[in-house]
Amino acid sequence: MRTFLKVLAALGSLVVVAIVAVFFMTSGMTDTADGFFLSATSAEYEQAYSFLAEDFKNTTSKEELKSYMEEHSLSKFKEASWHSRSVNGGRGELAGSITTVDGGVVPVSLGFVKGEEGWKIYSISKPSAGLQEESPAAQMPSEREQIKLVRDSMHVFAVSVREGNMSKMHDHVSSLWQDQFSVGQFDDAFGSFYQFGDALLVLDEHTPQFSDAATVNDEGILILKGFYPTQPNKLHFEHKYIYEGLGWKLMGLNVNIN
Repeated sequence: MRTFLKVLAALGSLVVVAIVAVFFMTSGMTDTADGFFLSATSAEYEQAYSFLAEDFKNTTSKEELKSYMEEHSLSKFKEASWHSRSVNGGRGELAGSITTVDGGVVPVSLGFVKGEEGWKIYSISKPSAGLQEESPAAQMPSEREQIKLVRDSMHVFAVSVREGNMSKMHDHVSSLWQDQFSVGQFDDAFGSFYQFGDALLVLDEHTPQFSDAATVNDEGILILKGFYPTQPNKLHFEHKYIYEGLGWKLMGLNVNIN
């Protein structure tokens, strides 16, 4: 019996050590989160902006940030409660809720990246209110949002094809994809579509159809597959999105017509 109790005590000690280690490793993230929300609550958006990662800044203006914070009551910050904390190398995540000064509770998840200046906020997401279909991916957008993502991306792609230049498309995609490929490389990759001129703008008149259910893989990549019911040939697509800043941003595009 004494041996058994000693084993239980040892296991209990390991659990305590593990919890302490997680809180220690994520303390920098909680400090960044508190600084960010307190700055936004004081309407000091220049200061709030300094807590954001460069990729976040590249995709979100100060005005867009302010609008988002006010729309979701995140600019009324009183305190935060984090029920989930995780660190994987130079990336981390906090999930929990924000209590507002008027007593409201707002569920929120923050993604982080760690650089020379410490932890910076890479993304902010808030679950939609109301009834939701059960999904293994907490941040899975609704079908309506999926359709909008595809339509927006295909419109920018069609405009870029009409202009014979991928500058607009390059501006539209995620910072991660922009960092990996230049406009010239986008031209090389999608230049074969320039022969269609303005023909692809007809896609604006159609609603994309999904051939597979949307998925979010282990790397957090949203994958949308489907087609446009155009005649005589259908345009098939596979889009990949990553959550950057305040929303999903395109980071992969595969299009074919047959």
